[in-house]
Amino acid sequence: MNRRTFLKRSIGSMLALLGLSGGTYYYAHDIEPSMLDVNNKELVSGKIPQVFNDFKIVQFSDTHIGYHYTIEQFSELVSTINAQNPDLILFTGDLVDKPHTYHWNNEIVRILQSLKAKYGKYWIYGNHDHGGYGTEIVKKVMDQSGFSLLQNNHTNIEIDNQQIVLAGIDDVMLGDPDLESTLTGANPDLYTILLAHEPDYADNTVHFPVDVQLSGHSHGGQVRLPFIGHLYTPLYAHKYVQGKHTFQNGEFILYVNRGIGTTRLPYRFLCKPEIHTYTLKADPAS
Repeated sequence: MNRRTFLKRSIGSMLALLGLSGGTYYYAHDIEPSMLDVNNKELVSGKIPQVFNDFKIVQFSDTHIGYHYTIEQFSELVSTINAQNPDLILFTGDLVDKPHTYHWNNEIVRILQSLKAKYGKYWIYGNHDHGGYGTEIVKKVMDQSGFSLLQNNHTNIEIDNQQIVLAGIDDVMLGDPDLESTLTGANPDLYTILLAHEPDYADNTVHFPVDVQLSGHSHGGQVRLPFIGHLYTPLYAHKYVQGKHTFQNGEFILYVNRGIGTTRLPYRFLCKPEIHTYTLKADPAS
């Protein structure tokens, strides 16, 4: 999207909000951004080993701490994530809004460290993590917090000698994603989950042995109007904005998370923040 189109849509979003009643403006600025949805989904496949049946994965994304999203709110989010009793925690990018100007301290590390999952915590870069010279800063914080980075690589999650594959690519906008390299050495017969910050990358992923892609980046559009839908989404989130999308008759699935925080405009309207809780289900009939 060019700068002119972006400005036009951003201004349109602002005017739409300002044109609404004062109560609606207050709701979009102060109420809905704090109304967290816990979105429960099942991932069903004959490739999922029986020992992974009811294995629970929590995905959170796009916190954008520092832009109208406070460290106190983040602490509450972490408590909500832990309350889901996840086996695996996944973060799909954009931790703080502007890494180079954010006032980093140990508090954010302490909060991230408090996230608990038996089979680990993994993350990928988003465009805001790479942007503003934040690449090494964010990695250091996530390392200290016990998160493992997936950057064009994969790992196997194992229970009783049975495995699934968890893979992650570098950010599409500002990184150097390479899915072929990411999956080198991975067993294509194993159930494979890919973390990719930008959802439109699914059009590339569909050509690889991946069962589900988990993304963020779009914020669901942040502002959605009745009969119109979202007014703006960033580059690489134009086609797939929120929710579930299926490809190849359901052989490949994309889930787009609406994220937690906001960016550019501090509003959410008809587009609540969310975390996803995915429960794996072995399908012996497949």
